[in-house]
Amino acid sequence: MARPEKTAIPETDRNAPAVGDELLRQFIGYNMKRTFLVVREDMHRVLEPLGLKVATFSVLSVVVENPDISQSQLAQALKLERSGMVVLVDALENDDHISRNRVPGDRRTYALRATPKGRRLWEKARTVVEAHEEALFGAVLNEEERALLLNLLQRVSHAL
Repeated sequence: MARPEKTAIPETDRNAPAVGDELLRQFIGYNMKRTFLVVREDMHRVLEPLGLKVATFSVLSVVVENPDISQSQLAQALKLERSGMVVLVDALENDDHISRNRVPGDRRTYALRATPKGRRLWEKARTVVEAHEEALFGAVLNEEERALLLNLLQRVSHAL
């Protein structure tokens, strides 16, 4: 698992007492945030060689799963602003990973579809993301615990 590079601690801080966060660690949200930051940083590291970011990987994943999805539906599925979605879709389209196709009878809506190149990229990305998750979570959780964690997070996400 990649860890952030440690920056040099100024001499004056080396002798300072360690700062604790135990009061915060009792809260689920705080622990989720800390975990998310590590997961996101490592995801960035493994996706970067493929020319993807976490956001473009997410967009490509939903488009692969839902051929002919509209940008509005995509934004809604990923809980992103439609204006931000345009930038992500443009990047994937410019790299020939997705295509925008006219919807008959609707001049304002485009159907998004992964190109063959985009589907191949998604398969490669899926492999590296699976390895990333195994490296991060497999070291501390067994298979049953990982399945339980995923289930609990999905239940909370769906409920909210």
